[in-house]
Parts: sequence; structure tokens; C-alpha cells
Amino acid sequence: MTEDERMSRESTSDPTGLHRVLDDAVVLPQAAQRLDTSAELWPDEVRVRVEKLNLDAASFRQLEGKHGGDGDLVRAEVLDIVGTRGKMHNPVTGSGGMLVGTVEEVGPESTLGLAVGDRIATLVSLTLTPLVIEDELKQWDGRSEQVPCDGYAVLFGRSIAAVIPDDLPAALSLSVMDVCGAPALTARVVADYAEPTVVVIGGGGKSGSLSLAAAREAGAGRVIGVVPQQEEAERLRGAGLADEVVIADARDPIALRDAVAKAGGPAEVTVVCVDVPGCEGGAILSTAEGGTVIFFSMATSFSAAALGAEGLAADVQMIVGNGYVPGHAAYAMELLRGNAGVRGLFEGRL
Repeated sequence: MTEDERMSRESTSDPTGLHRVLDDAVVLPQAAQRLDTSAELWPDEVRVRVEKLNLDAASFRQLEGKHGGDGDLVRAEVLDIVGTRGKMHNPVTGSGGMLVGTVEEVGPESTLGLAVGDRIATLVSLTLTPLVIEDELKQWDGRSEQVPCDGYAVLFGRSIAAVIPDDLPAALSLSVMDVCGAPALTARVVADYAEPTVVVIGGGGKSGSLSLAAAREAGAGRVIGVVPQQEEAERLRGAGLADEVVIADARDPIALRDAVAKAGGPAEVTVVCVDVPGCEGGAILSTAEGGTVIFFSMATSFSAAALGAEGLAADVQMIVGNGYVPGHAAYAMELLRGNAGVRGLFEGRL
């Protein structure tokens, strides 16, 4: 990068946050190796005093597994990632999470509709959010996805955030908003079919349980939840979100295909919400010709999905759940408030 190009970038903000990228190459913040975390705002930015981080499930599972459940080592690595990169961007999973905090300054040209004092949850990934941790995460034991934190973060002109509702605990709101893109997109896809069979792989988790509820509300004729263990199956059956709950290892494509078929599949719509790799083939085999597979897991290998479908001669549409659908946060909150089964599962996780 020439000096003129660097000076131009430093004197001009961009709603995508490009002006915060410190890499030599011109990349967007999510792809950047390092972000500028200075507290001084550009005119269209918002600074948030961070109260809690919510690490995404795939990232936390990877960190926990790497360090054998040693919370001190997990905490140290999170601090190192954020300190080195200026954002929470797990270099192995490529994922991050989101945060809860209070707006402490709003730039005069911000279009996010936020005001100083608003308590918000960000609806954009920590992988592209400038973040500074100021308390060394001393209140976190490194053993849970929700991370008490004192520090600040910066939102760009095209970031997304939602004010936390007064009628729900902050921890519960954070859990829902972390996955609110999944039910909204599930509902949109299900509505394109006439009473389809819907399979949600990972139906007992946060995004999975919301997706089951969304599929039902959107007109699914049959809803099947897939979980890996008996205990989780019992919880999901108790929640009443699925017509059938089956136990299968989603990494075993034949076992998954057969379990789904026995429960009433294949599905017109398959939603993948698990946080482990290797589930692409089973999801494709569980989906009927002309059906749709929605991949919401950050553990998904999209090359494996594409090449796997080709190798199986599977005529299925595959969608990457990008976490954003207009109105997704409000819709997810409505599902939580209106469905005792969903709320019970979420509160049980907390």
C-alpha cells in the first residue's frame, strides 16, 4: 500500500468499517488480520461499553477441546486473540460470537438508531467488531460461552444492533439474539413449500430449537429433530417442538439418513445447526430431491457440501445461513415469548 493510499484510508470512513482495517491488503473487517481499536469515533460509528461477550458454540467448543477444559488456558487464549487481532476472531473456526453492552457514544452521522444509554445486543459477528478488553476477563472462569467482560467495542455504519427488551433477562436475550438469524431464514424457506417435512439437525440447541418452532409456525407438515444423545432427546421431547425426535450421530451420513427416513423423511427442508464438522453428507442424504439444505453451523465445510452433493448426484439447493434476515431479532424474541418449550430449553441452558 502506498503512503497516499494509507493517508486516504485514514482520512475517510466507510460504512463497512474498511477504515478500521490495518492489513496491507484491502479487505473487509471480517477478513482482516488486525483492526484499529482506537476509542475515538468516526462520524458514523457507535462505541459500546461491553458487559458480556457470547462466544459462538463452534469457537468455544474448539477452544475448550484444545485446552482440555482448562478454563484458565481458554481465557488466556481469548485474551491473546483479541489483543493480537483487535477483535474476537478464532483463527481455527473463523468464528467469534456477539456481545451485550451499553451505548456510550454515538457519532453524529450514525444511522443505527441508537442513543447513549441504550442497552443493546450486537447482531453482527465479533469477527468484524473492533474490541478492547480492559479487565483481563477476571470475572470469567473460561468454562462457558457467556463471558463477563469490561471493555469497549465499535460498531460501523452498516452494523446491526438491537435494544435488549425490558421483559427478559439480559443473559436470555443474549442467547436468543446470538442465533436469531436461524429461525427467520428457516421460516422463509419453509413457507416456499406446501406443508413440507422439515428436519433440524441439532434440534436441541439454541438455533435448532428456535428453527423447529419457526418451521412449525411457517407451515411445516412434519417436524423432525435430530440430537446426538438420549438426555438431549428427552429434553427436546419434553419441549414438544418436534413430531419425532431421533438420536443419531450427524457425522455418520448413513446412520443419519436412515434415522431420518425411519422418522418420516427425507425432508423437503433440512436445517443444520450442529457445531461439529463433518455433517454435510448426512444432511444432503436426508434431503429429498428438489429440497433445500440450510447450513447454519460455522463448522460447515462448504467445499465438502458442494462436492458432496455433486458426488451424490443430489439435486438439492444449499443455502448458507448468513445470520441476517430483516426483522430477525424481533421474530426470534416473539418465538421465545410465545413458545414455552423454546423458552424452557433456553433457560435450562443458562
